[in-house]
Amino acid sequence: MKISATDIAGVWEIVPAQHGDPRGLFLEWYRADLLAEEVGHPLRLAQANISVSARGVLRGIHYADVPPGQAKYITCTRGAVLDVVVDIRVGSPTFGRWAAIRLDDVDRRAVYVAEGLGHGVCALTDDATITYLSSEPYNPQREHGIHPLDPDLAIDWPVTDPALSARDAAMPSLAQALADGRLPDFASCTAYTDALARPR
Repeated sequence: MKISATDIAGVWEIVPAQHGDPRGLFLEWYRADLLAEEVGHPLRLAQANISVSARGVLRGIHYADVPPGQAKYITCTRGAVLDVVVDIRVGSPTFGRWAAIRLDDVDRRAVYVAEGLGHGVCALTDDATITYLSSEPYNPQREHGIHPLDPDLAIDWPVTDPALSARDAAMPSLAQALADGRLPDFASCTAYTDALARPR
């Protein structure tokens, strides 16, 4: 398993070693010890989710209030998706930038997304299935979003007419969320994740 940091602090790409023979395939898609070594603290497992989407469905950009936020570890177990992480942390040196990683059932990559970052996914195939682990349970009062088609973000989504939920279609732009004081603060996010590395 290879775990690599991306250009956005708090985002890691995981490439598993796959072992196949005529019987089938085996791989480790998640290793708590290796992830903690790279990230600097263990991932608290509070919830596991599966999401199935038709081709062209776009979900996100979602984020949660920090603290406690919601770190995620995402992989695609069927089909393919484009996984996008947006730095929405006010004061971050990469504020407003995004990273995109293709997740599919061939390379079987995964992505780790730290607390305070925005996350979205676009299905590239029918029945695209993502499986993800979360550090905190879903709490609708703490959940927010940014419009995924915000022209200021200029995310290069691979579909021309993505299908959005009514909730995601009504999300504010990054500029509006910033003006409204809804976005996480980079210093607060960093302090929170640093605290996770200290023994309790």
